[in-house]
Amino acid sequence: MSARPVIIDCDPGQDDAVALLLAFASPAEIEVLGVTTVAGNVPLEMTERNARRIRDLAGKGGLGVYAGCARPLERELVTAEHVHGKTGIDGARLPEPEGAPAPLHGVDFLIETLHAPEAAVTIAALGPLTNIAAALARSPEIKRGIGEIVLMGGAIGLGNVTPAAEFNIHVDPDAAQIVFTSGVKITMVGLDVTHKAIVTADRLGAIEAIGTPVSQAVSGMLAFAADRHRGRIGGMGSPLHDPCVIAYLLDPALFGGREAHVAIETESALTLGRTVVDWWGVTGKAPNATVIDGIDADGFFALLTERLARL
Repeated sequence: MSARPVIIDCDPGQDDAVALLLAFASPAEIEVLGVTTVAGNVPLEMTERNARRIRDLAGKGGLGVYAGCARPLERELVTAEHVHGKTGIDGARLPEPEGAPAPLHGVDFLIETLHAPEAAVTIAALGPLTNIAAALARSPEIKRGIGEIVLMGGAIGLGNVTPAAEFNIHVDPDAAQIVFTSGVKITMVGLDVTHKAIVTADRLGAIEAIGTPVSQAVSGMLAFAADRHRGRIGGMGSPLHDPCVIAYLLDPALFGGREAHVAIETESALTLGRTVVDWWGVTGKAPNATVIDGIDADGFFALLTERLARL
């Protein structure tokens, strides 16, 4: 089978960085058409630069990285330096990226690429959904070019930035509303999954043992993240969010879930950004997403470690 064409939309972020590396290490399964960046974990200038730094680390210098939206559609930007550090990828000592930023705006790249692709394109959405929503709003016809959006965001249960909301959806709930009501096929990989993908000492040690510049950067970032998460989510360790999306594309058998209707809260000050998942079908509304809630964590980390060793 030929590789699946994929656009990665992200806001690096340590976990975004690891997700990019996992995709770059898997060219037989994933053809990365380009990377678009959005403001989220850190401001746009940093997410764009970080994506290019990770691209260069992986030896993919010819791949386009396109800076997209610098703020949510209708709200002020909320960032997460308290989690990811000042640079967004603290823990990795990487040189500045080579060359100049791509001149094309990320939303324009999405529209141009999705307007008439040779094959339906999967979007791996790892940050706030601002770029994707803006592209859909400006050019609704691009829906025909999207095979699926697999996104890290939301939760069936508890949030992580507020008691009710996960960070990516909370940052731009209006964008999430556009995406979830677009009619595009959606797979939602939320906190119910990623909080089971925990970076333990043994799992971190296996990555460190690879002994390459890539593994050194990854282990440094994950160690930083583990320190920032110390004492959270029951003291279990650091969750690895965004690479779960790429792992799902590589081996969906590692995951389990069901179809459900997902609504986005855009009004309530108390629950803004909550993904209201109709898990039991009580509303009678037709499902608009496949909601993932299970993961083979050992299999996930085995896949991640094996692929990182290829770079």
